[in-house]
Amino acid sequence: MPDRAPASPKRRRRGAAARGVETDLGRTRRARRMLRTLETAFPHVYCELDFTNPLELSVATILSAQCTDKRVNEVTPALFRRYRTAADYAGSDREELESLIRSTGFYRNKARSIQGLGAALVEKYDGEVPPRLEDLVTLPGIGRKTANVVLGNAFGIPGLPVDTHVIRLVNRWKWAEGTDAVRIERELMQMLPKAGWTDASHRIIFHGRRVCHARTAACGACVLADDCPSAGVAGPLDPVAAASLVAGPERDHLLELVGLGEPA
Repeated sequence: MPDRAPASPKRRRRGAAARGVETDLGRTRRARRMLRTLETAFPHVYCELDFTNPLELSVATILSAQCTDKRVNEVTPALFRRYRTAADYAGSDREELESLIRSTGFYRNKARSIQGLGAALVEKYDGEVPPRLEDLVTLPGIGRKTANVVLGNAFGIPGLPVDTHVIRLVNRWKWAEGTDAVRIERELMQMLPKAGWTDASHRIIFHGRRVCHARTAACGACVLADDCPSAGVAGPLDPVAAASLVAGPERDHLLELVGLGEPA
């Protein structure tokens, strides 16, 4: 009987991670390799919340809790026209503020946080959003995720926001385990190059929204399938079925990268 053909190196890598026998160094190397692949898949990434300054981004990120970025972007133009400074938010009429943000959900709590944010900025920071994580997390409505969003996107300071997409994907990829966002953030900070933290978070989020969906991932049309221990578990490996699940403005590009693009 002829010997069985050896598995390809890529399949061996995925198998090691899936079996739980991967070393810490092997996981780091695989994570960085996957991140390089995501750089090809999503060369141009950005914050999907619309803003023009750190205050606007801080407010928009507060509104994005339990709400889509699309909905927040529909609400913020009128909000930002009405309130332009931290003092404006601090002195806002609560009912008026709530009416402007009502469609984002949990609007009473969000209005309270936004008013509190404005007041704290006026009292402690001369109305300006501070560019330091340790200061940001003391402000109403600002946790580590929001602080990292603001640092990375408004100030250009490397930050690694860990949201539900990031938590879900790094668990599927076995880069980390569990749902503790702070612990996952620290693990990713050890694995990924600091200069690219902000864009790394964006690329993971983009991939989660376009390909690696929460309910059914497009495994058979995923550029990461050869390095992903959950390929075929999180979603179908059949290329046609998987291609139908790929979404977003990068869809044609993503399908072309895995050989499923439309013929010229």
